[in-house]
Amino acid sequence: MNHKTKPELLAPAGDWSMLNTAINSGADAVYFGVDKLNMRAAADNFTLAELPEIVDHCKLNDVKAHLAVNSIVYENELEYLDELIRTAKSAGVDMIICWDLAVIQKCSEYNMPFCISTQASISNSESAKFYERLGAKRIVLARECTLDKIKEIIGKVNIEVETFVHGAMCVAISGRCFMSHEVFGKSANRGECIQPCRREYEIIDKDDKHSFILGEDYVLSPKDLCAIEFIDKLIEAGISSFKIEGRKRSPEYIAKVVSIYRKAIDLYYEQRLTEETKQNFVFELKKVYNREFSPGFYFGTPGSESFVHSHGSVATTRKVYIGKILNYYKKSKVAFIKLETGNLKPGESIYIIGNNTGTVELKINKIILDDNEIAEAIKGMSVTIECDDRVREHDKVYKITAV
Repeated sequence: MNHKTKPELLAPAGDWSMLNTAINSGADAVYFGVDKLNMRAAADNFTLAELPEIVDHCKLNDVKAHLAVNSIVYENELEYLDELIRTAKSAGVDMIICWDLAVIQKCSEYNMPFCISTQASISNSESAKFYERLGAKRIVLARECTLDKIKEIIGKVNIEVETFVHGAMCVAISGRCFMSHEVFGKSANRGECIQPCRREYEIIDKDDKHSFILGEDYVLSPKDLCAIEFIDKLIEAGISSFKIEGRKRSPEYIAKVVSIYRKAIDLYYEQRLTEETKQNFVFELKKVYNREFSPGFYFGTPGSESFVHSHGSVATTRKVYIGKILNYYKKSKVAFIKLETGNLKPGESIYIIGNNTGTVELKINKIILDDNEIAEAIKGMSVTIECDDRVREHDKVYKITAV
């Protein structure tokens, strides 16, 4: 691939609201897991029975469907694996994301296109050629590859290359971590990681038993990857697909991140992507869940500046549940909202989130109660607001507040 062809924008989906959010926000493709054998076992995930419906919905919206089957497979799971790949093939899944050779074998058996996961830690062109000979359509390079190495590898292979552009990073090599398994018996390589690296730790002087809390420097917890400031360089490197991490994050996270990267890619090809625009994009990305931002390994091995110094998200905004949608009037483009808690004023912004709706973000221009415009809606009121996007009954409404 060369940079004259737009790279695919690949977004995560953990449930139906995230799937529709990704589609509505401009993703070219989505990736998701079902039931078992994927690296986000703790995510909501879809069921095997839902696969045909998911794929049909994606195809209806001209979005490709990638199924993650990227965990280690045990002997007693081979029968389920066979059913999974067979069902994926029948449903029309575009690609399987995997790295266990049993999954590769099954994909070959059913003539199912597959992509080699970052779990395989592919870091050179010879490894890429090996998987290409096995029949892989695409590889996800190890996250430890620099941009120069990525360009060098792309120049030597004929296989599609996918890289991560945004989301959580792991302190271990391409996620090959055994800490969760050692401490809690939950294997990261089976998608069960409970992220003990993100916790606060205490160090103890073994001689005098003095202890110190490492509360300001979370020494094992890296910042989130954010490539928006150098997205043009990644496009010019000839990368085929830009992957966003976050199957366990929220719908509004997906809405913000996917839409921002969609705009950035499109603006590049319109020759209108400026440094000022990139900085505005960073400002917007900081509004949703993040552990501060880092360029990852793209420009060399990161130092201490790439590790977080606080626990959890440092997002500049948060959502607060206030109510639900009672009805939407398509002709007049207004939503009828029941406030179950809190208050709402003109000028404030809200998210409306639902399985079919996805995520709608809007600023309140005016609030109508019994045909009269009011200055504030409070708990218990059912009010009308303008809403260009169609929303559905029972969708949840959240007020967006500054942190």
